[in-house]
Amino acid sequence: MNAISMNVVTLFYLVASVCFIQALKGLSSPSTARIGNAFGMAGMAIAVVTTVALMLKLQDSLGQGGGSGFVLVLLGVVVGGAIGAYAAKKVEMTKMPELVAAMHSLIGLAAVCIAIAAVSEPWAFNIATRETPLPFGNRLELFIGTFVGAVTFSGSVIAFGKLSGKYKFRLFQGAPVRFVGQHILNLVLAIAIVALGLMFCFADGVAPAWTPFIAMAALAFVLGVLIIIPIGGADMPVVVSMLNSYSGWAAAGIGFSLNNSMLIIAGSLVGSSGAILSYIMCKAMNRSFFNVILGGFGGEAVSDAGGEKEQRPVKSGSAEDAAFILQNAESVIIVPGYGLAVARAQHTVKELVDKLTERGVTVRYAIHPVAGRMPGHMNVLLAEAEVPYDQVAEMEDINGEFGQTDVVLVLGANDVVNPAAKDPKSPIAGMPILEAYRAKSIIVNKRSMASGYAGLDNDLFYQPNTMMVFGDAKKVIESMVKAID
Repeated sequence: MNAISMNVVTLFYLVASVCFIQALKGLSSPSTARIGNAFGMAGMAIAVVTTVALMLKLQDSLGQGGGSGFVLVLLGVVVGGAIGAYAAKKVEMTKMPELVAAMHSLIGLAAVCIAIAAVSEPWAFNIATRETPLPFGNRLELFIGTFVGAVTFSGSVIAFGKLSGKYKFRLFQGAPVRFVGQHILNLVLAIAIVALGLMFCFADGVAPAWTPFIAMAALAFVLGVLIIIPIGGADMPVVVSMLNSYSGWAAAGIGFSLNNSMLIIAGSLVGSSGAILSYIMCKAMNRSFFNVILGGFGGEAVSDAGGEKEQRPVKSGSAEDAAFILQNAESVIIVPGYGLAVARAQHTVKELVDKLTERGVTVRYAIHPVAGRMPGHMNVLLAEAEVPYDQVAEMEDINGEFGQTDVVLVLGANDVVNPAAKDPKSPIAGMPILEAYRAKSIIVNKRSMASGYAGLDNDLFYQPNTMMVFGDAKKVIESMVKAID
C-alpha cells in the first residue's frame, strides 16, 4: 500500500467520484434512496482508504515514515466514526434537522483546521518547502476555504440552536434577531474580511502572515452568526440547504489548496447540489435566492403574531367525526406537516391509511417542498413508516387533484396550506402552497389555533367546509383508527 502510485490514487478517486454522483442520483427519489446511500458510503470508504495510502506514500517520500501522526489519524477515524454511528442510530426523526446542521458545522470547522495546518506547515502537504513561501494561488485558496468554512461553522451552530428550540439563549431561539444597521455591519465585516484576506495573500517572506489570517478567520466566525440570526424558524429548510452548499464549497476550496482532486470533486458536488436545492426551496417559498446567500432571507418577514387577531368562528369536531367522514369518502389526500413529526405519528398515520384502503378509499400523501424543518423532512418520516412510494406525491404533481378530492386531512401543517398566499396583499403572497382549500371537505388536526411560523392566521381553518380536530396528532389519529374499527 505504501508503494501506491499516483495513477492508482487517481483511479480510485475517480471511482469514488462516480459513486458520489450515483449517490446524488439515487437520493433524488425515495424509491432509490437506499441504493443512493449505499453508493455514498462505498464512495467515502474508497476515498478514505485511498487518502490514507496517499498519506503513507507522502510520508515515505519525505522520509518521515508512519509515526504517531498516522496513528492519530486512524484514531480520529475510529472515534469519529463511532460517534457518528451512535448519533445516527439514536437520533429521533424529529431531531434530524438539527443533526444535519451539526454535521454541517463540523465540515466547516474541519475546513478551517486544515487551512490552519496548511498555513503553519505547508511542506507537510507538499505545497511548499521550508525555505520557500506559500504560492499566492494557494494562499488565496486557503483564504477562501477558511472564510467559507468559518461562516459555515458558526452559522450552522446558530441554525442548530434554532432548530432544536430547547435553549433559552436568545440567538438560539426561533424568532429572528434584528437590530438597526444589521446589514451595514455585515457589509463592513465582509469588506474587512476581504481586506485581511488580501493582506494574507500578498504578505512577503517565508513566515506565514498569522495576524491578518487569524483576524480574518475570527471575523468570518462572527459574520456566520450575523447572517443566520435574522432568519426565522419558518425559513430553516432553506437555511439547512444553504449551509449544506457552503460546507461543500469550503471543502472544495481546501481541496484546491491541497491539490486533492477528491476534495475538489466531492466538495463541488455537495456545493452545487446544495445551491440548486436552495434555489428550489426559495421558489417554493417565493423568496429571493440572493437574499438567502447574503443572509437577508428573514429580513423582510412580516408577522402579526403579536397583534390583535380578529375572532372568527371555526367549526370543530371529534376524532370520531373525522373518522366517519374519512371512511365514507372515495378519495383522500393527507398533508403532513411538522406537527406530525413532533407527535411521531407517522406509523399511526400509516395504520389509518391501511384501514381506509381496506375499505376501498383511495389515499395519497401531498408533500410541500418546505414542510417540516429541512428539505425532504416529510419524505423521510413517511419512508421510516414504510409508506409506499407511489402514494407520495410532490406539490406540483398533486395540486391539480385537490379540486376532485372528497377529503383532505391536514396533519400539523400550516403555512404550506394557507390560501392567504393567493391574496396579493398578504405577506406570503405568491408563495406556492398545497391547494387543500379546493377540496370538498377539509379536516385539520392541530393542537390549537396558533399561527404558523409566518405568524399569519390560516384562512383555511375558517372555511365552511373545514372541520378542526384539536389535539396531539398521534392521539387523534389513534382515535380515528379505533373509530374505523
